[in-house]
Amino acid sequence: MKPETVKFLRSRFREYYLEASLEMPPSMERREWGFILFDDMPKFVMRRHKAFSTRSELVDYIRTQVPAHVYHSAAIYERPGAPTMREKGWLGADLIFDLDADHLRNAPSSYHEMLDFVKAETTKLLEFLTGDFGFGAEEIQVVFSGGRGYHIHVRDPRVTDLGSGERREIVDYLTGRGLDIKKFISKVSVDGDFGVDKAVILKCPPENAPGWGKRFNKSILSSFERLREMDEDEAINLLTSRKGIGKTIAMHIYRTALRDDILDKIRGGESIDFFRGSEGFFWNPLIEDYLSGEGVQIGFSLGQEEKGETDEPVTTDVKRLIRFPLSLHGGTGLRVTPLTISGLASFDPLRDAVVFGDRPVEVCLRGPYAIEMKGESFDLEEGPTVLPQYAAVFLAARKVAELGKALDR
Repeated sequence: MKPETVKFLRSRFREYYLEASLEMPPSMERREWGFILFDDMPKFVMRRHKAFSTRSELVDYIRTQVPAHVYHSAAIYERPGAPTMREKGWLGADLIFDLDADHLRNAPSSYHEMLDFVKAETTKLLEFLTGDFGFGAEEIQVVFSGGRGYHIHVRDPRVTDLGSGERREIVDYLTGRGLDIKKFISKVSVDGDFGVDKAVILKCPPENAPGWGKRFNKSILSSFERLREMDEDEAINLLTSRKGIGKTIAMHIYRTALRDDILDKIRGGESIDFFRGSEGFFWNPLIEDYLSGEGVQIGFSLGQEEKGETDEPVTTDVKRLIRFPLSLHGGTGLRVTPLTISGLASFDPLRDAVVFGDRPVEVCLRGPYAIEMKGESFDLEEGPTVLPQYAAVFLAARKVAELGKALDR
């Protein structure tokens, strides 16, 4: 990055911090603070082990130093400014979840689509936290990271004292690690059309079951819905592609899926009858795919659609530094934006986290780049161009463009 570009970014960040009203996290004086300065870039040097006793002291530091990145600890300490972790005196920590596109499977490469994808995963994780764990909305803060994802801060006295092991158990629950799906299925042999002890009744949890039961119900329901959308040949070919499923069993499974009452039975957790032998070919692959997250052969899978996502090292690290809400992200120039749970749905990062104005700025792009910001589309070619300041800051921070008409070669 050219010195002129660094100077441009630092100047724009200073303008923002001189005007911004920065809100402090709870117990800010007991948190460790860390900074990465423009003066140290391109090296990634974290200046940490800093503490501030008042809001004004911290704001003065930020406005004077104009950091590219600002962080505070998830933990609170007796002596947050102590030079070693041992000396700080750990008192507890927020429960933190970090959803970043870098750590999510199948995330799109397009920045805009990536943000939509991560937002959907964040919504899913919030459903776990409010539904399965029972955290109230007032105990949860959602934060757009300013980069490629979202952070969730849970500030509930019931989790403050949890250590790394207990927090890892929470991650295990979210991701379904170690989940025994077979416990969700009841199986009873009964007299049937094929003779005594030839039929099997299977039951799954109803759609209003707590926790993972409702997710398993949803997976089974979607499996049957998929079969119902197929014609007979397509369904039979799909089912028989699974090793061990012959045409007779496949036909029975398909006809079961077409029954008028089958979807209501699944939603209500009522019994589904199969003749003996077919249930293994139907349920066992479902269970296996459910646990593996693959579901590529017959589509009966929980997969990633129901599992929660988070960056495990962040959640389990009780001394982690996390981005300071309302600071700017030095890699995008976007605001690290705090949100309510209800406000997440309508939030558009490339509109609502943009803080700079429209003043024209000359930049030179290192290569072609396409982005939509503040409702305006930019489809840019390599070389010099003039952009609104907000787009120039974004591209310069992402090292896609340099200030001025030419690049350093």
